[in-house]
Amino acid sequence: MARANLLSLFHLFLQIGRDTAVVQTQGYRRQRLTYAELRSDALHWSRALASSGIHPGERVLLWGPNSAQWIACFWAILLRGAVAVPMDAAASPEFVSHVIRDSQVKLILRDSAQPEPPNGAPSLVYEGLRPNAGESGLSQDLTGNPGDHAERNDIAEILFTSGTTSEPRGVVLTHGNFLANLEPIEEGINEHRRYARWFHPVSFVSAVPLTHVFGQVMGIFIPPMLGATVVFENSAIPNEILRSIKRERATILIAVPRMLDAVRTAVEQEIDYRGWRPWFNAAYAAAEKESFHRRVWRFRRLHSRLGWKFWAFICGGAALSPQTEEFFNRIGYAVVQGYGMTETASLISLNHPLRIAEGSVGKILPGREFRLAPDGEILVRGENVSAGYWEKGALRSASENGGWLHTGDLGELDAEGNLRFRGRKKNVIVTPAGLNVYPEDLESAIRKQPGVRDVVVIPLEIAGNAEACAVLLLSNATLTGEGRDSPQDYARAIIDAANESLADYQRIRRWLVWPEPDFPRTATGKPRLPLVSSRAGELLGAAVDHAPIRSSSPDSSEGSLFLPSNLNDLSSLDRVELLSSLEHRYNVELNETQFASAKSATDIQQLLSQPSARRSDFVYPSWTQRLPIHVIRLLLYYPLNWPITFVLAHPRVYGHQNIANLTGPALFVSNHVTRKADINLILYALPARMSNRLATAMGGENLRNFRHPPREWFFAKRWLWQIGYFLLVALFNVFPLPQMSGFRESFRFAGESADRGYNILVFPEGIVNERDTVDMASFQSGIGLLVQNLRLPVVPIRLDGLWKMRNEKRHLARRNELTVHIGAPVSFPPETPAAEIASRLQSLVQCL
Repeated sequence: MARANLLSLFHLFLQIGRDTAVVQTQGYRRQRLTYAELRSDALHWSRALASSGIHPGERVLLWGPNSAQWIACFWAILLRGAVAVPMDAAASPEFVSHVIRDSQVKLILRDSAQPEPPNGAPSLVYEGLRPNAGESGLSQDLTGNPGDHAERNDIAEILFTSGTTSEPRGVVLTHGNFLANLEPIEEGINEHRRYARWFHPVSFVSAVPLTHVFGQVMGIFIPPMLGATVVFENSAIPNEILRSIKRERATILIAVPRMLDAVRTAVEQEIDYRGWRPWFNAAYAAAEKESFHRRVWRFRRLHSRLGWKFWAFICGGAALSPQTEEFFNRIGYAVVQGYGMTETASLISLNHPLRIAEGSVGKILPGREFRLAPDGEILVRGENVSAGYWEKGALRSASENGGWLHTGDLGELDAEGNLRFRGRKKNVIVTPAGLNVYPEDLESAIRKQPGVRDVVVIPLEIAGNAEACAVLLLSNATLTGEGRDSPQDYARAIIDAANESLADYQRIRRWLVWPEPDFPRTATGKPRLPLVSSRAGELLGAAVDHAPIRSSSPDSSEGSLFLPSNLNDLSSLDRVELLSSLEHRYNVELNETQFASAKSATDIQQLLSQPSARRSDFVYPSWTQRLPIHVIRLLLYYPLNWPITFVLAHPRVYGHQNIANLTGPALFVSNHVTRKADINLILYALPARMSNRLATAMGGENLRNFRHPPREWFFAKRWLWQIGYFLLVALFNVFPLPQMSGFRESFRFAGESADRGYNILVFPEGIVNERDTVDMASFQSGIGLLVQNLRLPVVPIRLDGLWKMRNEKRHLARRNELTVHIGAPVSFPPETPAAEIASRLQSLVQCL
């Protein structure tokens, strides 16, 4: 069925209003918004745009990372009949200035993390204004929105993309451009809709930016057709993506090829870490000619790691390496590839999820004309093709060449009519003998070699002729391994091995090792070839040693990660920040326990060379928050623990009025006097609606000792300690918060507990006060980091009187001796430094 405009998809929100639309990460929390809430936000922002004087046809810049607010603002712009100008969150100020000038932006909607717009352009922070609590997206109508009257040839957005070139171009995309791609997909969905109930709710984990048309199609337009949930994963760390797939019971991962390559590496590292390599190699070979279902069963231990609902990867934005496609297909996952470009509103061809032709990008979608030029260039014509480019405040039509879009890509059709991508036309290298060398063929041969993280093959001009030059990005394990003199020796061995599979005219005779942690890339992960070529030209002829991590020095090259000469000088918070920086730079997940023992840059290099270790040294018992254990805990607490606390302590509680109106999860922080009594006093003092759902952080090292007592102990004593561990975690719902390492996983568990509706109790001193003074120890800076990422109201608590009882070794308190003071909840702006938060909380507790 032909749709009038893109807002016809927005109207679907009325039908599926109670379904979850978006799941997004906020620190260590997960926020969920329904289609009704998303619709309400969009209507709210449409009115805000009207109040700001935005009229139909005017351009509004949308600047920020993937989020539900981004989607709401996008729909709001269309509701006003205005034109969206998406901008990548990591765009340079120069690029933003160029787009603002060229598209004559009237207003900027931006995320709070984005800097002030250049040139003083007017802007609104889209987290700053929220709909009124009484507004309902289900009850409001859309009358009076100019966008309702938009036609298919009206402009929906202008997407400025530099791609791998240096000059940005504004691609003009109409409602009809998008709908020409979406309508054939919707017809295919309708054919199989009767089977959707078996997979509902369908959920996509998206690691593709919404500023890319592929990200918009899969993250904005297709989900309403399925009533699907989009889980935005803004981390580039593969293990974080895999964790999101498992936690959200995802069905599909939306990713660019580079991300799938990294996910494949993470899966293989997990196989090695668990000692499954012999089994895996045998199963991988046996699965070569098996059916899809038999492969799923053969690799069921891998599928169980990601969840049984997860079954497919959808990949776009660039060409996927054949090795990665074969890997996932062989272990029982569907890999759906498509081909398109910004000028075609994303899609030209697409593989059918149930009829995948391996190695191809699928069949040409209905409703468009397609042909191959004599030189193999892909030409396409149809409603999906962009109306042109935005230049100097006006649309420049691209209707020359009879309406045919020359994609600049080379392809071929196989016997079944599937399109196979050969590479970029302008990247073809013509040898002195007049033979064509396709860089993609050479890159594929190199990627098959061990130790290669990525590679690009560029043309090298020599004496008027072109020669292929391979620029290698070696894996961290290769760079820090032993057995050869330098990374250059590894690279030479890689090139020699690749040349054995290439024809003589294809063989690589020039190459270099890229001296920086990664290639410069676009938002979708494609290497910026002009920058790589320019830098490679400077480096050729010199021996370049790869140094991914360097100690601090005044003349260290740009792009290196500077470290102090002695890591022992770093605080616990500094180590967390350094750990996060390393993980984001190298797209790995480091073992915190091993990282805590690193003392120098050399130690970290060795750590980066090891397989990513996902298993924590501490156990996080989520089973204690399941309903049966929760009920048992309540049944035992009130007849036993509460009366004992009343009789032995009978504490006086002050400050109940401070939390009388507090709803939802909160973070409680308290001074720490004894290991046994503190939790009981706080449970006694809090209202039942809070104490009944309280998760308490306890010293991780102590909990580990309970769980794993020394083997030299008498077996009965060990059993008693282990029984004590299970009783402690079950009856008091405690989880480990280590002092030395592993606290990131603890913070993540705290966030998951808060998402399940539990309050969190933390003792920020980190240790029991063993000194001969009543003064508190300094609050650890980690509490500031936790507050930043949990984004919960913080309630300070002070315990008084326990210190005297402990020193006098008494177990029975005198009347009114013990007091619990509950302070008023406080919140901190997101930009508040962690150390400042810790200091402020300590002052609040001391002043109670």
